[in-house]
Amino acid sequence: MSSSIRSFQQSTPQLGEAVYVDPTAVVLGDVTLGDDCSVWPMVVIRGDMHRIRVGQRCSIQDGSVLHITHAGPFDPEGFPLTLGNDVTVGHQATLHGCTIGDEVLIGMGAMVMDGAVVESRVVVGAGSLVPPGKRLQSGYLYVGRPAKAVRPLSEKELAYFCYTAANYVKLKNSYLEELAP
Repeated sequence: MSSSIRSFQQSTPQLGEAVYVDPTAVVLGDVTLGDDCSVWPMVVIRGDMHRIRVGQRCSIQDGSVLHITHAGPFDPEGFPLTLGNDVTVGHQATLHGCTIGDEVLIGMGAMVMDGAVVESRVVVGAGSLVPPGKRLQSGYLYVGRPAKAVRPLSEKELAYFCYTAANYVKLKNSYLEELAP
């Protein structure tokens, strides 16, 4: 097992087919990464006190942090972190104990907090803050601190979700080919 992929308290990350994890990233504990995911430099995915589930064709970009909310007296069930399919997480984003649907773009430096739900086909703009427990409805661009819907997404923007996911799969495959013996 690489030093990037680490067990914790008998939980070992599970990686789907053709997953790329950069050697400088850390994926730890109760984490599942679906097929064709990419985890780029300096990412931390820390499933040490709850589970993290990442769907297929997700790209977690440089410096992002994915974590959970543990179960305790303030949150009896805690909050796992769940990402659907075809999610692109921009550089230095933080996802903490939230639920992200399919075909979502989380902008660079955005933060999505405990118990928040981002429905499918949403763009969370760069630097935005999605506060605890907030629900972002499908089909909109959200920006700001706190994030607010500013307009519906265009057809071109809606098509971009699958394009960008496929583009990162292609890039990830190039990295895997270079690493192959």
